[in-house]
Amino acid sequence: MIYLKSDEEIELLRNSNLIVAKTLAELAKIIAPGVSTLQLNNRADEFIRDNGGIPNFLGYGGFPGSICTSVNDQIVHGIPSDKVILKDGDIISIDCGVLKDGFNGDSAYTFCVGEVEPEIISLLRATKESLYKGIEQAYEGKRIGDIGAAVQTYCESRGYSVVREMVGHGVGRKLHESPEVPNYGRKGNGVLLKSGMTIAIEPMINLGTRNLIFEKDGWTTRTADKKPSAHFEHSVAIRQGKADILSSFEYIEQVLGDREF
Repeated sequence: MIYLKSDEEIELLRNSNLIVAKTLAELAKIIAPGVSTLQLNNRADEFIRDNGGIPNFLGYGGFPGSICTSVNDQIVHGIPSDKVILKDGDIISIDCGVLKDGFNGDSAYTFCVGEVEPEIISLLRATKESLYKGIEQAYEGKRIGDIGAAVQTYCESRGYSVVREMVGHGVGRKLHESPEVPNYGRKGNGVLLKSGMTIAIEPMINLGTRNLIFEKDGWTTRTADKKPSAHFEHSVAIRQGKADILSSFEYIEQVLGDREF
C-alpha cells in the first residue's frame, strides 16, 4: 500500500533527512587515504545520535552497520569494517539513514578518495546528474516509469549500465515502503505519482556490465566485471509541477569545495 503524507509529515521527513545530509557532510571531512570504513561508521553513528536521531540501518534485517560503505566495485550495502582501509584513487558510496520523530531520512553520495582516475570521475558526474534527471520527472501526474526512463536514457547514452536488481523505494514511517522506484523503465508506465507520495530515488550506475554478484556476507553487492559503480540518492516528496527534494547535498558540497569532482 502507498501512504500519502500530510504536509506536517513531510516536514518531519525533511527534518530526518537534514540529519542525514549533515552526517554525510561530517564524513566528507574525514574521508581520506588510511581511514577505515569502520571509522566512518562510528563517526556517523555518534553524529546521528548526538543530533537526536537513530541510525535506522543498524539492525535493519540484521544489517550490522549504521551506514553502508561500498568501495569501488561494490554497488551497495557494503558492511563497514576495520579491515577495509581507503586508499588514494578509491571511490566510496556512503548510504545513510536516520529515524527521528517516527519518520525516516535516506540519502547516499559517492565520494572520491584522493586523486581519482578521470574515467571514474566522469561516471560519478553522470550518475549524480542522472539522479536529478529522474527527480525532474517526479511530480504529480507522472508515472514511476518516467523516472526510471530518464535515469536509464541519460546513463546508457553515455555508455554506462544501470543496475536492475536494486531499486529506489517509498520512504516514510518505514524505511522501505511502496512503491519500488527502478532506475530503468518506459515512459508512461508504472504507478501514477500523486501529491503526498514520498520516495527515494537512487541511481546505481556501473562503468562496465550491469550484472552483479552477491558477496558471502549476504549484503554486499559487487559488479560482476569488478569495474567501479556509483550511487547517489535523494528522498523527495511528490508535488504539483515539481518534486520537493527533502534531502540535501549542500552540506557535502560546502565541505568539499574545490575537491568535489
